[in-house]
Amino acid sequence: MKYFNGFSLSGEEIFFKEQLVHSRYTVAGFSYGAQKAFDYVYHNKERIDRLILISPAFFQNHKKSFIKTQLRYFKVDKEAYRKAFLENVTYPSSIFLDDFLCDGSYKELNDLLSYAWDKEKIKVLIQRGISIEVFMGGADKIVDAKKSFEFFSALVPVYLFKAKGHLLQ
Repeated sequence: MKYFNGFSLSGEEIFFKEQLVHSRYTVAGFSYGAQKAFDYVYHNKERIDRLILISPAFFQNHKKSFIKTQLRYFKVDKEAYRKAFLENVTYPSSIFLDDFLCDGSYKELNDLLSYAWDKEKIKVLIQRGISIEVFMGGADKIVDAKKSFEFFSALVPVYLFKAKGHLLQ
């Protein structure tokens, strides 16, 4: 399985044992990593049977001013921004992600916030025979779970854990 990490994280896939399928033909990603996993599968012509998107970062329902504000806060105090961001990632659990932290860049945050999921590209992957599954929490404080659910559930199976947050805990 090829796995793509979330923003400022490394090794967090241990939290998703129930969702992940360990096969050499599976690609998975969490949050920002879900975006990267999707792009990898879309542009890759090798055999891929399954794409697992865990809490895909979905911000296309926000105004550009939201993105500019997030980026400005990041630029002013990267550590404070990252701390608040990761607290929202773990909500409603009390998990500490200190052992999973890595350095996230301004460019990566901009890419994450500016990414637009494309329905037509999703349909192309389905036509290629790739099974796409989305796992998300209804109590997510990072993305608007309702908007994200509406978008993805119109296209692929979505497993919504109502009382879980972004980290599905």
